[in-house]
Amino acid sequence: MQRMLSMHDLEPQDLQGLSQEAVTALAAQMLEHIRHQASGLQSKDHELELQQKLLQRKDRDIAWRDAKIEKITFELTRLKRWKFGAKSEAMDAQQRQMFQETLLEDEADLEAQLAALQAALPKTAAAPKATRKQPRRQALPDHLRRVEHHHEPESTACATHDCGQQMTRVGEDVSERLDIVPAEFFVHRHIYGKWTCRCCQRQGIERLVQEPADLQIIAGGIAASGLVAHTLISRFVDHLPYYRQEAINARSGVHTPRSTLARTAGNAGAAMVPLYEAHKRFVLSCPVLHADETPVAMLDPGAGKTKRAYIWAYARGELDAQAGVIYEFCLGRGSKYPGAFLGAAQGPPGSALEEQTAWRGTLVCDQYAGYDAVLDKRVYPQRIAAHCVAHARRKFDELVGTSEVAKEAIKRIGWIYHVEGQFQGMDAQQRSVARDQLTRPLWAELHVWLRLERGRVPDGGSIAGAIDYSLNSWVALTRHLEDGAVPIDNNFIERQIKPWAMGRRAWLFAGSELAGQRAAIVMSLVQSAKLHGHDPWAYLRDVLERLPGHPNSRIEELLPHRWQKPAA
Repeated sequence: MQRMLSMHDLEPQDLQGLSQEAVTALAAQMLEHIRHQASGLQSKDHELELQQKLLQRKDRDIAWRDAKIEKITFELTRLKRWKFGAKSEAMDAQQRQMFQETLLEDEADLEAQLAALQAALPKTAAAPKATRKQPRRQALPDHLRRVEHHHEPESTACATHDCGQQMTRVGEDVSERLDIVPAEFFVHRHIYGKWTCRCCQRQGIERLVQEPADLQIIAGGIAASGLVAHTLISRFVDHLPYYRQEAINARSGVHTPRSTLARTAGNAGAAMVPLYEAHKRFVLSCPVLHADETPVAMLDPGAGKTKRAYIWAYARGELDAQAGVIYEFCLGRGSKYPGAFLGAAQGPPGSALEEQTAWRGTLVCDQYAGYDAVLDKRVYPQRIAAHCVAHARRKFDELVGTSEVAKEAIKRIGWIYHVEGQFQGMDAQQRSVARDQLTRPLWAELHVWLRLERGRVPDGGSIAGAIDYSLNSWVALTRHLEDGAVPIDNNFIERQIKPWAMGRRAWLFAGSELAGQRAAIVMSLVQSAKLHGHDPWAYLRDVLERLPGHPNSRIEELLPHRWQKPAA
């Protein structure tokens, strides 16, 4: 009887005189071995592919980080050049003051971003940190109330092997940070007890136990989260320049140089960038968006004068259950700015790549041509325009004193608004049904009347222009009749943009592009917090206190619509 052959121990002479059954068995073994090897090779190829993708991703991350570091370094260099080489004689006193404060803000902001990027670099590749001469800190006034926070280890028993003796307190480290509640400054005293083991000490073993220091929004600074929040609120909500804040704080016997306040705001603005980006994603998750823009003057230090920039405002639909508004500071008013914010299509319409990058839904806006590109049906078939009825009404309102047609148009639109006001508290489906029954007939009557009146008025006149404004965009003007989630006008976003108009009258201009972006970050979060009924100072204080140790994977917990006031 022939022995069973195995391809692993097969010799050349064993192939002689094999039976058909043995050859078949040997061939089956060889096929199985080949299949096993092929499977192993596929597995190795898959692992190599994954490793290659990981390396490519790391290379992209490193390239992006290097480019970011290079850009920030360039910005810092330019700031220093402006700081020491600007032609201050070309600016008036107010511009000079704003310019100096903005430089300090921007410098702190950029340095914080640079430090964060360098911290993420491998230890061997980290750029050497330049030694910065720290200004001598003044002692906090003795008359301020002290709130002491004691930090002691959970266990004061010696953890040395075969010891376990109770440790002896040998001293403490004290750090003081200045904080504020409205109309009251006080000082947090953080006392970190230091414990050592005398038993081990007698044996020549030094062992010291102490609680680690709490993470702060501004590492090594004297400003606690409450004071940082107060500074930001005073600057970006109450529109108080730093020199005025310095004078106000001085009345309480506290010296806070405007340079310190500016650097505090700059560092805080840089720290809140991840929160701002998460808030942007939340706003863009709504299928109905409001959009509007308003001009803001920006200082041009090279020319010694100001130039026009713009604040673009976007908000979740007024009728949406969760409110949210976000601002973006841009250097212009062109369509590229809303195009970039809403996400430009990166692939053919309807492709997976396009769906991943481009916002889709109904955009409530006016008839400004800058929105035409982002609402182009050929590029964005999933976007719909809904024009503002209030803008159409204003065209007639401007002519009420001179035109009977305008008076009648105002009256007819007023009826529609009166009925629309009865739909408050309804959900989208209920509102859609109510509109079909009550306001759609009014809109049909208005449409017929406008067409008749247009045939009676001469071309080129003001009333003809007002009628054409409505008739030429009738489909977009009545979009709310097709979707109960779409509001009738864009007044909601106009109310959200008013803080910028108020600030414009107070500080007249933004100090730089980075300063405008920082203001947009703070005001986006603060205004959204106000929409949810939160006290802006309480919200910012809590967020700034939690942000340094909060994981980025849970950053959404700190957004205004999810934030909960801490228990007293």
